[in-house]
Amino acid sequence: MIRIEHIAMWVDDIDAMCDFYCRYFSATAGKRYENSTTGFASRFVAFPSGARIEVMSTSTIAPLRLGPGAQRMGLTHFAVSLGSEQAVDDLTRTLLQGGVPVVDGPRRTGDGYYESVILDPEGNRVELMA
Repeated sequence: MIRIEHIAMWVDDIDAMCDFYCRYFSATAGKRYENSTTGFASRFVAFPSGARIEVMSTSTIAPLRLGPGAQRMGLTHFAVSLGSEQAVDDLTRTLLQGGVPVVDGPRRTGDGYYESVILDPEGNRVELMA
């Protein structure tokens, strides 16, 4: 069976990203890995479904920065299925109350999804969908 195992993203604050996904998405953060020779550090955040995000930092390269929520060519968002429209409404409300930027929704899209779009602490677009 083919499935996406994980996505990876460069971040400024590995621990803040792990805390965010653990707090709001019932994820579990793995141990921090560091390689002082290469200036690389990372942690995996695992969701109950098995999907994972690798959050990484580096001191040896300067990844290109885009503004929070920027639409770009290539990977521009990832979607998290919450199972129901009510779950989308509830988590969107909780995130908004927690000061998390809500970019859009909740709403029904033209292609039939029920979703909202939020920004994580590093400005990545995350679709919350039913």
